[in-house]
Amino acid sequence: MTPHSQHSLSRRKFLKTTTLAVSPLVLSATVLGRDGVAPGNRITLGGIGINSRGGYVLKRMLAQPDVQFLAVCDIRADRRNAVKEQVDTLYGNNDCSTYRDFRELLERKDMDAVLIATGDHWHTHAAIHAARAGKDVYCEKPCAITIDLCRKLAETMKRYGTVFQGGTQRRSLGNFRLASDLARSGKLGKIHTVHASIYYLQCRYDWYPAQPLPDREEIDWDLWLGPSPWRPYNKDYVMGAWRGHYDFDSGAKHHDWGAHTVDLCQWALDADGDGPTRYWAEGDTMYAMYKNGVKLVMRPDGWLGLGTCPVRFEGDEGWVETGDSGRILVSPDSLRKELVQDFSLYGKMDNLSHGEDPYPHVRNFFDCVKTRRQPVCNANVICSSHLVCHASALSWILKRELTFDPVKAEFTDDEANRMRTRQWREPWSV
Repeated sequence: MTPHSQHSLSRRKFLKTTTLAVSPLVLSATVLGRDGVAPGNRITLGGIGINSRGGYVLKRMLAQPDVQFLAVCDIRADRRNAVKEQVDTLYGNNDCSTYRDFRELLERKDMDAVLIATGDHWHTHAAIHAARAGKDVYCEKPCAITIDLCRKLAETMKRYGTVFQGGTQRRSLGNFRLASDLARSGKLGKIHTVHASIYYLQCRYDWYPAQPLPDREEIDWDLWLGPSPWRPYNKDYVMGAWRGHYDFDSGAKHHDWGAHTVDLCQWALDADGDGPTRYWAEGDTMYAMYKNGVKLVMRPDGWLGLGTCPVRFEGDEGWVETGDSGRILVSPDSLRKELVQDFSLYGKMDNLSHGEDPYPHVRNFFDCVKTRRQPVCNANVICSSHLVCHASALSWILKRELTFDPVKAEFTDDEANRMRTRQWREPWSV
């Protein structure tokens, strides 16, 4: 029996079954627990690396009545204490535990799942450790900073039966779902081009000036670096200024928006498990071509002003574009009736005004923790869409067109193949 098989036969599941077997019973509020949810029906949660984005996701997780947050781990004492205060204030107690080393948090047998919102260079390694410990995983994007880690992530989640949700939450938001469904439905005609918003690309190899190393209990620099190459301490890294630095980044900052928008293009094309086979750059725009002739355009500008993270799907008979504002534009005008006719399937318009809101995405994750079904952005979905970003970023870095096999995750270019992985510091090899 795998660790996760044992985990699925948890006290929570046992109590749920026995409660149903002896019903009807009138249970007191004390027995039912927080918000009327019996303790055995709650999902117990821990957090690893909870700062700005992680704090926003955690807030939405704490709003779920069937979730109980037990502990936080962070290499920064100020972040550990801030999350503990937030959780203890919500629950009216002093029970939230704190850890500096995530391995100690994962040893807890009373924890069902973890939220991982560390820096990008830690995501895969922490997720794999969590899966091996029998925990389900909600992981912020990018979930893997190399092609090799993408595949190891998917393989590990399958091996341990882990429920894994990548933090590309726009697959759970109504306007993006509707736009993708329009593309798949054939109502735009045959799709020939899909467009994904990306940042202006950047790849840095320089180091910040060395600063005095802080006390380990205040900031554990060795644990912050984790699997990445050693370099002198500078507080700017810890405070978030690591983005764009190759050692800590997925490559050229491509995944910052691309992890979301390329994923939506993959979804619109029913290309999960597949991907483009050719990649090239023209200025600040990246291009890729699928084997069926569909072109993927990854560009930082030229959008219609529908909010951040826009996508556009173009077919022979029309197009649709949407973004984080929740608004959708279509052409021809005859397609407008699809927005009115079908929008009831996707939620009210006033719930679609914030594309960064993870609320429905975390709910999908927790529902899947209970049912053991695959979430909308499971590890296989994440692997496919991340591979597209990695392949296009390497084309930009190497300044030449690349040919890629999306199933084998191999290039025809020897140098690009060598860049599919990196050397990790011990003991963090996975």
